[in-house]
Amino acid sequence: MQAAIIDHVCKIWDQPDDGIWEVRGERQHFVHSKMMAWLALDLAIKHHDRFDGKGDVKRWRKNREMLHEEICKRGFNKKLNAFTQTYDGDTLDASLLRITFIGFLPVDDPRILGTVRAIEKNLMHNGLVQRYDVKKSPDGLEGGEGVFLACSFWLVIAKSLIGEKEEARAMFERLIALRNDVGLLSEEYDPLAKRMLGNFPQALSHIAMAHAAFAVEGMWDENSLHVELSRQ
Repeated sequence: MQAAIIDHVCKIWDQPDDGIWEVRGERQHFVHSKMMAWLALDLAIKHHDRFDGKGDVKRWRKNREMLHEEICKRGFNKKLNAFTQTYDGDTLDASLLRITFIGFLPVDDPRILGTVRAIEKNLMHNGLVQRYDVKKSPDGLEGGEGVFLACSFWLVIAKSLIGEKEEARAMFERLIALRNDVGLLSEEYDPLAKRMLGNFPQALSHIAMAHAAFAVEGMWDENSLHVELSRQ
């Protein structure tokens, strides 16, 4: 089954899609989607090497290499010094914080650090992180939105892994203080009105919170968390 799924990834990764946020516009080549396709291939190859499974590993390695090369070439904007929401684009997306912890590049790579800095500078509001700039990245809906809690926890993980541990812990403490009386979080948060927004409770927010807890406690294990990361 795994081999069939990875063979399918090899067939479709070069096609445009709706992205992690399922925006209501035309399909595009979302960089986060390409990164997740690369991660699927990377995990399948590592699983095969460890357990001697079945599958066309030669083909998988070739596609993993092609994906990595294409993402670095078309998904990185030298002017912004950051990976962008879409290929050949100039807009940011907080989902790109996940490149920090999937093993795509070393965490001290200048492109990783540049992406984290660009997202901090352009997508942070009142100390928390938006998914993207709705004015620069039309998603088919009118109006704005609150900060996205999962994205904020992803920044905690990213900052922990690049060595900014004190800042990461302080941000983590601010985020968990937003939970309600039974410890639950919503999808988004309005820092001005100080209230939760969107789907409630939101599983993605809690998964990201758990991963952030591992990171700030110095217990992050890339190999043990990869499986769950690839399911999101």
